Amino acid sequence: MHGSAAREAEAPPASTADDLPLRILVVEDDEGDAVLVQEHLQDAGLVHETVWARSVDEALENLDVDCVLLDLGLPDAMGLSALQRVLDAGAPPVVVLTGLTGTDAGLEAVAAGAQDFLVKGDVHPDVLARSVRYAVQRRRLEDTGRALYRSLVRAAETTRLERALLPTPRVTDERLEVRVGYRAGRDGLLGGDFYDVVERPDGTVLVMVGDVCGHGPDEAALGATLRTAWRTLVIAGTPADEILGLLERVLQAERSRPEVFTTATMLAIHPDRRSADLYLAGHPVPLLVGDPSSLLPADARGRALGIPVGGGWPARRLDLGPAWRVLLYTDGLLEATVAADGTRLGKPGLLELADRTLPAAPDDGAAVAPDEDPVLGRLLSAVRERHGGDLVDDAAVVLVGWPA
Repeated sequence: MHGSAAREAEAPPASTADDLPLRILVVEDDEGDAVLVQEHLQDAGLVHETVWARSVDEALENLDVDCVLLDLGLPDAMGLSALQRVLDAGAPPVVVLTGLTGTDAGLEAVAAGAQDFLVKGDVHPDVLARSVRYAVQRRRLEDTGRALYRSLVRAAETTRLERALLPTPRVTDERLEVRVGYRAGRDGLLGGDFYDVVERPDGTVLVMVGDVCGHGPDEAALGATLRTAWRTLVIAGTPADEILGLLERVLQAERSRPEVFTTATMLAIHPDRRSADLYLAGHPVPLLVGDPSSLLPADARGRALGIPVGGGWPARRLDLGPAWRVLLYTDGLLEATVAADGTRLGKPGLLELADRTLPAAPDDGAAVAPDEDPVLGRLLSAVRERHGGDLVDDAAVVLVGWPA
């Protein structure tokens, strides 16, 4: 063998990272030069497919390639204007391969966005193939870098959102047990579930768990807004029986659509720690953890926030006794499916799991997520296990209690 055939046989195939041929668009109005470019690529052993375009207009219709070899002297564009038109159209990496030999032409082309600049008369097959491979890999690295940057930005935004949705309880009473937990749904994104716990100067502790209807960034942002508004109202000393009405006004002002509503449970624990007022706004009834656990009374249930019907949110006075624990939660727990026919965990299933997991010692070795409260993490993991995987909806839980 001799000539190009011999070189093709001797040279090891150069392939991409996934061993697929590179698709290369040759933009050249001279047929002889176009054929020569293809022979150079073949002689270099580059695994590739070529597409030939005679003008910029034709090239713009064939940009679904890995690399563009672009001449700067074309019928419909000359010089850097040809490069700019291709780049403005969102082209893949461009290697300028032209007969123009101006001293600054190469620097200007690279400064304008080309990956490399080669002069036709001076180019060698191996140099051309190497330039193409490097251009493709550089673009892939650039794309990976941009994707990583976007991922870091999203992570930072998620962290800021988590701080708003998942605050640190503001409680000074060291005897009061306060535990909080949150599990994002299957897609890993925060939804509209939120919670908070704040102690007032007079010793009253207010606890809130809420859920904005829907799931997505708008709902998460609204949940963060409502959580912040709730804490502001509590710290400002707003009477407990006025908070939900004011929170509804914030919801109406901030929601993106008039049909968006929010369910919520609020518990106002009195300074004596033996009694509390329960406010239900269309939300699941909290559990009184015990042996066995039970649901708190729901005879004073109010409507969800944002629903245009009459009625408010009457307080239900609770006599908690000398020792107690109350679990507030969102419906992500109740809606966990526990059977192939779609049967949900529901309140009976949650009561069963609460009896099994909450009385256990915090350090019993049960597997929980990192940085998660060991008690509530055990409950959330038990629900996940019954569900058979990550929950579809978010789940927020708050456990408050007073020891004997």
